[in-house]
Amino acid sequence: MRGSEFAELQIFAAVARMRSFVRAADELGMSPSSVSQVLRELEARVGLRLLNRTTRSVSPTDAGLRLLERLQPLLGEFDNLLTELDDLRCTPTGTVRIRIPRVAYVDLVEPLLGSFHASYPNVVLDVTIDDGLSDLIAEGFDIGIRLGEFLDDSVVAFPLGPSLRQVPVASPAYLAAHGTPSHPRELQTHHCINWRQHGKTGLYEWEFARGEEKLSIAVKGPLIVDDRSLSVSAAMQGVGITMWAEHRLRPYIDSGVLTPFLEEWCPSFPGFFAYVHNQRHMPLALRAIVDFLKGVEFEAD
Repeated sequence: MRGSEFAELQIFAAVARMRSFVRAADELGMSPSSVSQVLRELEARVGLRLLNRTTRSVSPTDAGLRLLERLQPLLGEFDNLLTELDDLRCTPTGTVRIRIPRVAYVDLVEPLLGSFHASYPNVVLDVTIDDGLSDLIAEGFDIGIRLGEFLDDSVVAFPLGPSLRQVPVASPAYLAAHGTPSHPRELQTHHCINWRQHGKTGLYEWEFARGEEKLSIAVKGPLIVDDRSLSVSAAMQGVGITMWAEHRLRPYIDSGVLTPFLEEWCPSFPGFFAYVHNQRHMPLALRAIVDFLKGVEFEAD
């Protein structure tokens, strides 16, 4: 096989796997128009349409799916071989793409950047802040961080940081005017600040538990945010009740500008986990960040 033919197959596999000329071009360091031209030439050479194209989507044809199924293991073995050769240099080098929620980045990763860089100066961390639940592999990330409750059996995960607890809070003025809820269901009659998670159309239902009893409460109010840190200022201004991570609210609680309640309904839960997809050979740069994070002793809040 000539080098140009091998490159064509690599480009086809990237487009077919990611279902996007733009994302494939970004991964390959090419322009979308160049990627499209290569795929047209490949289809002309084999005499078959390999991709269905519309203005909004790209998907493999039946012939394209058959080619992709045979091609991916071969490309994977080739990549593993090159990675193993790179690892022989014994120095972690390269870029590691990380997908991480904002809170986890600020609390757990940002304080470690200096020490990680000092230990691995040749590793580039490409950080994407994403509070949604995007797919690690489909989006081209090497490692992700998310709450333990959102993990599944398809990934390898390890805990990162302490357990968490979220509590409802309001300003003393709001509670004086509207009363303090004594049961989670009473929140439905109060002004609450709602949160919409990235990638979701509905609003988050506030979760409570006491003993064996668990409740999810759909609240309503005058404000909806997609970043819960934005709700703190609004709560301090008396807009309504917000619910967020206790350790993030603690400075405002300790200073008296926000008051917690229903704390007996707010148990701790497993916090953030770092996770990677199952793979036989982990690139050295990715292994470096995994081992580094595993070795960090995070303080409990």
